[in-house]
Amino acid sequence: MSTTENDILTLAQKQPFLYNELELLFATDKSVPGSIQYSIKRYKRLPQWSVDDMGVLEYIFEKNNPAQNKLNLKFCVSGNVYCKQKQTECNNCNLNGVASCSEKVDSIDILEFSFTPSYLQQFAKATKTNNTLTEQVFSFTHTNSFSKTLPLCSKTRMAIESLLNHTYSDTLANIFVNAQMQILLLYSSDCMLGHKLETTFACKFLANEDDRQKIINAREILLQHIGEPITIKALSRKVAINECYLKKGFKEIFGTTIFDFYQSQRMEHAKYLLYEKGLSVTNVSDLLGYSSISHFSTAFKKQTGIKPCELLLR
Repeated sequence: MSTTENDILTLAQKQPFLYNELELLFATDKSVPGSIQYSIKRYKRLPQWSVDDMGVLEYIFEKNNPAQNKLNLKFCVSGNVYCKQKQTECNNCNLNGVASCSEKVDSIDILEFSFTPSYLQQFAKATKTNNTLTEQVFSFTHTNSFSKTLPLCSKTRMAIESLLNHTYSDTLANIFVNAQMQILLLYSSDCMLGHKLETTFACKFLANEDDRQKIINAREILLQHIGEPITIKALSRKVAINECYLKKGFKEIFGTTIFDFYQSQRMEHAKYLLYEKGLSVTNVSDLLGYSSISHFSTAFKKQTGIKPCELLLR
């Protein structure tokens, strides 16, 4: 077990865990330079353990070694019930229900995400003076390391539950996990500034649960169209909401415009295809629906700061 895992578990239980008490049920991790870096681990929870749900944000600033600068998010969620047969439910679960399956176990889920300065730079505003803590942290101009405990509001819990229970695999899993990471980064940044996450919406129509769901559905459709661009007009028709409401609602709920979100997800997925899958720049350009390699390369460099071919050489 890594030190960081032990830290979050110790904080959540308020006392150290014994290494030999932990039974690992499931683990996955991924690391792409300048992009996705995460770890998700599931442990069996023993009845005698009292573990709190919690989150921690860590800002690590190394003045003399900038390469070590990073922002970490760590979450501990206790009490979820899973079937031990991987992440899918067994035939006994499907036929007889949760209560009658002997493979069902209580769990402790540990999720850890690490964001590098080059990744966070895409979100930082190009301002002469970074007055807010978020801007200082995202641009790494804040000169002191710190950690902050994060409350798990309903929106944060929904994002975590989505990560723990999604059924995507391979390429689609990469797209989905990256998008949820950004959502958790958004909510955690709000907490860092002391904002109340569960407040009334500025857009009054978002008070309606059906309209909020339409905005959430729009985001899911965007993720499904990474390789086949979709217009805002077509997107608004698919979710049955007018374009103005769609754009305003999306910005309020997810903290970014539809275009910026879509471009960010496309380029993050491009990094995955280039680095993890080893595809050529030509193949990636085609898969993402670009009309030419030059258009793709320009968009990639604008978003990431490097050329696609540079990632292939790492």
